[in-house]
Amino acid sequence: MAKGLDVGTMNILSAQQDGNDTVFVQQRNSFVEIEYSDMAEQMLSRSEVLHIRKDDKVYVVGDDALNFANIFNKETRRPMKHGILSNDEKSAIPMMKLIIEQVVGEPAYPDEKLYFSSPADPIDSDLSTLYHQKTIESFLDDMGYDSEPINEGMSVIYSELADNNFTGLGISFGAGMTNVCLAYYAVPVMKFSVARGGDWVDEQAARATGTPVDKVTSIKEDDFELDFTTDVGGVEGALSIYYENLLDYVIENIVKEVDEEDVEEGLDVPVVVTGGTSSPSGFEALFRDHLQDANIPFSISGVTHANEPLYSVARGGLVAARSDEDVDHEADEDVEAEAEAE
Repeated sequence: MAKGLDVGTMNILSAQQDGNDTVFVQQRNSFVEIEYSDMAEQMLSRSEVLHIRKDDKVYVVGDDALNFANIFNKETRRPMKHGILSNDEKSAIPMMKLIIEQVVGEPAYPDEKLYFSSPADPIDSDLSTLYHQKTIESFLDDMGYDSEPINEGMSVIYSELADNNFTGLGISFGAGMTNVCLAYYAVPVMKFSVARGGDWVDEQAARATGTPVDKVTSIKEDDFELDFTTDVGGVEGALSIYYENLLDYVIENIVKEVDEEDVEEGLDVPVVVTGGTSSPSGFEALFRDHLQDANIPFSISGVTHANEPLYSVARGGLVAARSDEDVDHEADEDVEAEAEAE
């Protein structure tokens, strides 16, 4: 057994193997505060709604938070911002801990291997990811896991490029950040993030149209398509404009960051895009068009979109964790064999 964990700004997901199937558990990474009453807490507990009581407040956490926010006309709050723990949210750590516990569950045995996603430091911001990474690692270790961080872009390569010997360019378009990793035979030669993702798109579209951000996010998640046939003056038109701007921004930074000396001459590099922000229909075609127009200093063999973009990072963490467990198991067998020989 082993597990992978995608610690995302919008969603937290785990992946584990069950026979020939990969099982995913998901919770929205958000919460909403409501007034405490004995009756309210009894109803929440009876309905198995994930929540925490603190003093005279109750915090509804995860997938149910959005429903309660709509009922009580409140804004959801999120423990993470720009891909890492939010320093503006005092309740970030207890909320994150509760969601992670619900998503990964107890380890099947002591020191079960678990790889969790961690973003690279963004090149366009002074944000540091170290505190975020060490805090998540502490949560998981306290639960009894043997946890290891894995770069989010590298996790995409583990998930989607096994048939290409884990060689290629993996790009994870998340809510808080976009992570990029170029790897050869599972060895990263370039990795970075930019502090723009789905949240940035939503915020810009909301500002441009005078629409609440939560409403823009709901529109984006409800059958939004990047087909550029919508009214430019509406929310979907604004989303299309800022999606296109995000792609140009990411590609521009790939061109800046890649070192031509790291790229083997004549090698065609496959590109795979994933992440919740890449979910809208038309994303893959739009990204491919913009990539073709860019001055990328290496040859690209093709652009593919992960079949299940929301699950890709968690799956990649699972692949890494299972591989690590296999190595540990083989090492234990070698030690036992040596001991018997003596």
